Amino acid sequence: MSRRSLLCVVLAVAIPLAGCTSDPEPEPLPPPAPPAPGSMRLVAFDSCERLEADLKQAAKASVGPWGFPGGVVVAEAAAANGGARTMADSAAQAAPGAGAPAHSGTNNHEQSADEPDIVKTDGRRIVTVDRTTLRVVDAASRREIGKLNLGLTAVGGELELLLSGNVALVLVPGLTGAYPLDRRTQSPVGPQVLSVDISGPPRIVSHYKGEGTLVDARLTDGTARVVVRNTPRIAFPDSPNVSNEGKRISANRAAIDRAPVDAWLPSWEVTTDTRTDKGKIDCGSVSRPAEYSGSSMISILTFDLSRPALGSGDPVTVVADGDTVYATGESLYLASDQRWRLDWFKGRAAMPVRQETDLYRFTFSGNRPPVYAAAGDVPGFLINQYAMSEWNGHLRVATTDEQKGQSAVRVLRPDGDKLVQVGVVDGLGKGERIYSVRFIGPRGYVVTFRQTDPLYSVDLADPAKPRVTGELKITGYSAHLQPAGEGRLIGVGQEADGNGRTQGTQVSLFDVADPAKPRRLAQHHVPLGQSEAEYDPHALLWWPGTGLLVVPVTSWASFDGSGEPRGGALGLRVTESGITQVGMVEQANVRRSLVVGDVLWTLSDAGLRASSISTLEQMAWLQHA
Repeated sequence: MSRRSLLCVVLAVAIPLAGCTSDPEPEPLPPPAPPAPGSMRLVAFDSCERLEADLKQAAKASVGPWGFPGGVVVAEAAAANGGARTMADSAAQAAPGAGAPAHSGTNNHEQSADEPDIVKTDGRRIVTVDRTTLRVVDAASRREIGKLNLGLTAVGGELELLLSGNVALVLVPGLTGAYPLDRRTQSPVGPQVLSVDISGPPRIVSHYKGEGTLVDARLTDGTARVVVRNTPRIAFPDSPNVSNEGKRISANRAAIDRAPVDAWLPSWEVTTDTRTDKGKIDCGSVSRPAEYSGSSMISILTFDLSRPALGSGDPVTVVADGDTVYATGESLYLASDQRWRLDWFKGRAAMPVRQETDLYRFTFSGNRPPVYAAAGDVPGFLINQYAMSEWNGHLRVATTDEQKGQSAVRVLRPDGDKLVQVGVVDGLGKGERIYSVRFIGPRGYVVTFRQTDPLYSVDLADPAKPRVTGELKITGYSAHLQPAGEGRLIGVGQEADGNGRTQGTQVSLFDVADPAKPRRLAQHHVPLGQSEAEYDPHALLWWPGTGLLVVPVTSWASFDGSGEPRGGALGLRVTESGITQVGMVEQANVRRSLVVGDVLWTLSDAGLRASSISTLEQMAWLQHA
């Protein structure tokens, strides 16, 4: 479940079921009529008047007594005071720059589409970013050579960055909610993009400010494509003494009727040197699918990092609620499902949540903005971006249908402006849901779990006839699957007993050379352990050159007398037949690991540590001051 859907669930549970009176309830409103035959076509609005009418109709159909699905109600009084975010074996050796030693990159889904993270390296420099500061470390001398206070007063979450040459692109997520305000300045806080020159002392060259929140980003050949989502600037009435849901819905619909079309159109400003340019997305650049909530828009921004100014990003905008992005070096996919259509509140559109995910494919080349290419839909929901993979002109998608309690892998291909299903294998993990997926060339691997962990091996060589060729049932589950050479797969997740109760982090080595007989060759278990790598693959380091796997782990199984759990970076040596422990980097709260030459670098909130890649003995410590 996405963060947006989860918030809505929390609100539904936390808010008392008040309003059980005889007052009449508002009639459910239907969503806007489909723009054209063919439910998955994206169609541009032909005028601002049509855009406004359709958005208001959809928004009124989806709004509830407490605001938009997953949103936060902002009172009119408060608004008056303030104004208006996963293959190639990409963790393997990266191509070094001039004079740079071999080094690891971010553990990406696709090697051709670099993903943002809290640390990046080009083999010569290591660049890190936290909530306030960007730091540059010289890998050879193991000393900090640059530090920049980014001057951010309010951020909505963890900062991330992309690195291209001497440009570090810092991504600021923005505050969540329907109308987020900086408490200090009482101004809206949306996503920000900072272009930082690191050729000398770090300095901000260009600063983009938008509206909404950051969804994700990708970097290909020096061009970044940043996906943001915004919600309309509508201040719903502050009615703390009104418990009747019908009256609240009617008041919220009236607020939507009063809102101008500009409330939906995100604005932006970009400052380069002393010049600031401002603008907003034009009505004609917004496209719509057949069904949408009217409470969110997704924009894809394009920034050429070879240029000094970021510019407007040339936004390509879709009225959608998507929060899953998958990209290759030539395509970007946006996945949007119908979980916003929760019908627990009265007044919502009177139809059940469709167990279906809409997929939009955009293509791009060079430094140009993406172009809409095709769309389609698949039954069920995705677990994350790793549930999608483009190979030989086809898109493979793994989903779970929560109502039927089973999963499937489908193969789609572009046919004009549609993504058409050409093959399917379903019935996977009955009564279970998908926990991890990995597609490697013509094969796919799917892990489902409830009490045991079936690892399915799927043959996708013939797109029209995908088939399950093998199945392995073991206790526990793998939350991430990492390719580890020909016929080998590493799983990182949780061990569990026969009843499905988790028992701590486990690392498994699978032999998948024989598609009919996948088997586990070795297992390393950390009792009562947890790892960030279980839900964020960026935290995992796989270095094929020496077979080194580094997993950040915190364990509650043993204590040092202080009452605190122990943790660090667990170093494992993975061979074709087994797993052995190299050692543990004793560093609290390790977030990331990377390799430069023969040095293992581990990053925590406290600082960077350099260790010997062979013994894990400390070589240097750079504390974050």
